Amino acid sequence: MEKSMKPNVKLLAQGTEFTAKRMRGKETYFLPKHAADVESIIFIHEGECILFMDTEEIHLKPGDAYIIPPNVKHQFKGITDFAGIHFMPKNINFKFYT
Repeated sequence: MEKSMKPNVKLLAQGTEFTAKRMRGKETYFLPKHAADVESIIFIHEGECILFMDTEEIHLKPGDAYIIPPNVKHQFKGITDFAGIHFMPKNINFKFYT
């Protein structure tokens, strides 16, 4: 059975158009599968994770960044405990899947 968790999210900065949030996940745990209506950027600064997107599995480690296109279902799984910064427009809308 897959282990899942809500990400630990902290607002880091917010401007008139953009926001930056820290996202933390744990080793072997999946974060919720979701999609957003606009593109965003994830930058990993601690630990390692896998970004599952469509049929791709993208291994991300400290210093890696990835642009997540709009309307694409994606999900993160911790290889180790990990932390990333999610840069996104303030008007982003998320849809979550079970």
